[in-house]
Amino acid sequence: MAIDWTGIILLILSYLLGSVPFGYLIVRWMKGVDIRRIGSGNIGATNVMRTSGRWGGILTLLLDGAKGYLTVWTAERFVEGNQLVVGLAAVAVVLGHVFPVFLKFRGGKGVATAAGVFLKLGPLSLLASLAVFVILVAVWRFISLGSMVSACAFCFMYFLLDYRRGHSIWPLMASVVCACLIIIRHKENIQRLVAGTENRFPGSRK
Repeated sequence: MAIDWTGIILLILSYLLGSVPFGYLIVRWMKGVDIRRIGSGNIGATNVMRTSGRWGGILTLLLDGAKGYLTVWTAERFVEGNQLVVGLAAVAVVLGHVFPVFLKFRGGKGVATAAGVFLKLGPLSLLASLAVFVILVAVWRFISLGSMVSACAFCFMYFLLDYRRGHSIWPLMASVVCACLIIIRHKENIQRLVAGTENRFPGSRK
């Protein structure tokens, strides 16, 4: 599949949309502080919730997820079935969130934005991976662990429920890349999990 100028423009816009740092903007608006200087320093929903309250975290989660969903929804309507562009746009919006041009390429971990992408690519697969997330967090109370494992679970479920039914390989490949990005961005969390010092939800170390 070829990528024309429409596809190239969509990829650039997808990255720029992903770069909009909603967590940073919400905490600036609510608290007047730079979220990168408080808590874990991350701009994602978990740190917003821990440092600025439940509603700020929920709003960040919804807006970050909407970036991913809107990107895939738009790509599917403008490229006339070119699944390569759809897959690349899905990766671009997550890359934008993880490496936002507006924050000198220091962004979040991509979980909520990837969830929005996954919701549009395979809603049933996302539902199954969310069940994995809920179970892991309920048992061990590690948001980071639940996020990483559920991202990988989505790839597996998408392969079983969507790709094997004849869907294009490009969205599957995009989901694998997004899952890899999420794991890479959780490198410090993995180190703390191994050391036994990772924060448990909603913030205790017990």
